[in-house]
Amino acid sequence: MRLRLVGVIGGALLLSACATARAPDEAPTPPTPAPSPDAPPADGPAPAPIAFSALTGWAQADHAEAFAAYQATCGVAKAPAEVEICRRARAQPRLDDDAARAFFEANFRLEPLPGQGILTAYYAPEYTARIAPDAEYSAPVRAKPANHAALSGRADRAAIEATTPDQVLAWMRPEELFFLQIQGSGVLTFADGARVKVLFAAHNDLPFSGIANPMRDRGLLAADNTSGEAIRAWLAAHRGPAADAIMRLNRRYVWFRLEADDGLHPLGAAGVPLPPDHAIAVDLSQHRVGELFWIDATAPILSGAFPVYRRLAVALDTGGAIKGEVRADLYLGSGPEAGVEAGRVRHTLKMVRLAPRVGPDPTP
Repeated sequence: MRLRLVGVIGGALLLSACATARAPDEAPTPPTPAPSPDAPPADGPAPAPIAFSALTGWAQADHAEAFAAYQATCGVAKAPAEVEICRRARAQPRLDDDAARAFFEANFRLEPLPGQGILTAYYAPEYTARIAPDAEYSAPVRAKPANHAALSGRADRAAIEATTPDQVLAWMRPEELFFLQIQGSGVLTFADGARVKVLFAAHNDLPFSGIANPMRDRGLLAADNTSGEAIRAWLAAHRGPAADAIMRLNRRYVWFRLEADDGLHPLGAAGVPLPPDHAIAVDLSQHRVGELFWIDATAPILSGAFPVYRRLAVALDTGGAIKGEVRADLYLGSGPEAGVEAGRVRHTLKMVRLAPRVGPDPTP
């Protein structure tokens, strides 16, 4: 098994640069196309447009960075009006804050989505790993097994962990492998300094179950301290049977593959690198990739969280746990600091869609 592991890592490090993939809360699911913007309107009144000046925080937002994120990723949008506005954006140089704000206001109108939902966040984790197991690095990062179809929908986390892996890609700390499976992808660093991207390959088709609430209900965590950071610390401190029992409450299991690390941010479901702070995962049965949203998230429930998230973000990703019209998962970047912040995000969310204006090019 160790010889196969070394071969896999060596081959991955010789590949040309590739980006990672991810998923919030669980591994990615294939997008379900949202209704076309050219389709007949659904029954019921259309949302009433509002003025940009009515958006709390609009005047203070970082429009220049939002424009750069939109400019880099807008090519994934396919509706004719969206394609035209993307063309206009890509004809511009890098805009300053005032010019970027003017671009958005000239080319889009606002459509508030009804009701409230939840904002969470995710990141691209970076973990240490080993090519052989020891007492600390005891969890195998498993490649997709040959009998995946037989396991799908039948074998849970406990059953899979009880089997001998077909192929081991690396060895990790158990709690860090668990979090890697939640995020869906990341970067592994080995003892010799070699780095490799570890990407989602498949899952066992069982429902994802979060462990925060069971840990709170069992008195293992305080009610206001069920962040990812707190969960990871508890699992590390109780590594072994106690932590394994908690992690197995989530029956979903994820298998991985390796690629070379190119240093870029991961790819979302739209197939483009995710711009930190301005990319969201959404329910693609409700929205389309490439749509632009104003997110306004307040009232955090977790200790240590930032009080407010208000910004423009592009819909570039999805995930099985992201369900509903007013639901978003914000990509915060990579590394430990992004991980700490992402683990504390659970805010009440309002969303406003930026719908394309039709007509002549309003830009100078």
